[in-house]
This record gives sequence, structure tokens and C-alpha cells, in this order.
Amino acid sequence: MSEILPDYLPILVFIAVAVGMAAMMVIGSYVVARQNPDTEKETAYECGFEAFDDARARFEVRFYLVSILFIIFDLEAAFLFPWAIVLNKIGTFGLVSMLIFLGVLTVGFIYEWRKGALDWE
Repeated sequence: MSEILPDYLPILVFIAVAVGMAAMMVIGSYVVARQNPDTEKETAYECGFEAFDDARARFEVRFYLVSILFIIFDLEAAFLFPWAIVLNKIGTFGLVSMLIFLGVLTVGFIYEWRKGALDWE
């Protein structure tokens, strides 16, 4: 038992230092910062507009169009970086499959554009 403890001592020291620093930051923020928030700061913030009384209220179509647009660009970024790293190993098949994927995303982007999601009034 005593021969295992020195192996884990650096981990225990690291955990103790991390917990100590986190506690010092939280306590320091309460000591240094002014703790007098206004009512606007304490309200729940949801999608840039005031909260509704009823949770089943209808949203504008633009809200959903913007979320679809975010998903399009998020998927594109998530798949393009790993693809670019292994492009020389996967060859022509990888290039064609990514072009098909980008074509599908482009169709979604054109749909968004036609529906007016990019028009900010």
C-alpha cells in the first residue's frame, strides 16, 4: 500500500492545486467585484427577446431558418477539417464524397437564401 502512494502523489498535488486555485478565483471575484446586479441582469435571457408567459408560444420562422443555417455551417466546419488532413490518403473517392456532401449543404444554403433567412430587416 505504501509503495503505491508515491506514484499517485503528483496527481493528488495537482488536484489540490486546481481546487485551491478555483476556490481562490471564486472568492476573489466576490471580494473584488461589486455584487449589486440590476433587475435586467438577473432576468432569463432566451434568444434575444423577452421570455413568454406560455412555453408553447409560436416562434417566428426566421428563428428556425437561422438555426438551420447554423447547422449547415457547423456541419461543414466539423467535417472539412478532418477531411482536409486525410485527403492525400483517401484519394479520389474522398474528394467525390466530400463534393457530394458540400453539394447537399449548398442546396440547404440556397433554400435558406430563398426563404429570406439572410435578409436582416
